[in-house]
Amino acid sequence: MPQGSSQRRTPTRARPPHRVAVIVDKGTNPFEVGVATELFGLPRPELGLPAPLYEVTLCAPAREVRMNHGFFTLTGVAGLDAVDGADTVVVPGRPDNVVPRVEAVLEAVRRAYARGARVMSLCTGSFALAEAGLLDGRRATTHWMWADAFRELHPKVLLEPDVLFVDEGRILTAAGSAAALDLGLHVVRKDHGAEIANAVSRRLVFAAHRDGGQRQFVERPVPSVPEESLAPLLAWAQERLGEPLTVADLAARAAVSPATLHRRFRAELGTTPLAWLTGERVALACRLIERGEERLDVVAARSGLGSAANLRARVRRETGLSPSAYRRRFGPAAGEAVRV
Repeated sequence: MPQGSSQRRTPTRARPPHRVAVIVDKGTNPFEVGVATELFGLPRPELGLPAPLYEVTLCAPAREVRMNHGFFTLTGVAGLDAVDGADTVVVPGRPDNVVPRVEAVLEAVRRAYARGARVMSLCTGSFALAEAGLLDGRRATTHWMWADAFRELHPKVLLEPDVLFVDEGRILTAAGSAAALDLGLHVVRKDHGAEIANAVSRRLVFAAHRDGGQRQFVERPVPSVPEESLAPLLAWAQERLGEPLTVADLAARAAVSPATLHRRFRAELGTTPLAWLTGERVALACRLIERGEERLDVVAARSGLGSAANLRARVRRETGLSPSAYRRRFGPAAGEAVRV
């Protein structure tokens, strides 16, 4: 993303915080619980918001929950009745995925989804959603090491093991543990816009959007000669998205052939140079819309997307919304003002 901008949006009126319930069961992985509380539970005074973005409650089927490998025992959390008042329910993973979940947990998840709540799993938490019957006939993902076991246990689920997360509307699933951050930031982006999500990612010191999927993390032989990182090239391109950059320009900047650049993008980012460049331009266009620019031809020119028609097509493809719908949801006209 282009660096150096201090511009961000500050709501002029407070919205009630979105209620998030994080279910902690016996053997739950501490990392995913930490990710959920970090993303949704921490106050963010740096945003200058009049109210928290989310309100988080940890809940469990028992008064004491022994975490994975007995690292510690969690006490003092709410009961599963907290799930019944949540807007979003988060189900972290655990390593013993072939052991059935506590029925009370599965029933709480079913009730939440039936009444309209959003349900999301982190890492192997997708096993719990599948066991609850929520994933049959739907796309989902899980940690690549557990893909075969997942298919065997839940053959009716349309498993996509190569992606970082799957968004099926009110049911979302993340792959390996770190992909919980990718999914969480995706949810923040959907709820509050790219500008807020970018601010949260900066505090996490984590990329707001990682290209590619978990295929890039599957074990494979390490190249004998390591490649130079693409980071300097990406930073250079991000500062020039409004210019008529091409893949050939990127290759020339990196002093390699276009074919070599394509191979390096695939190896390091899991995507192509053109797909990465287009994604960055769409993200910039969304930020411009959020900051109040209403002229689509100006947004298209400044983001490097060229025409208003191309802008409309790309924004809809990436966000599921037209530029005007995106503006109504995330722009200053949605009750927010721009502060420089």
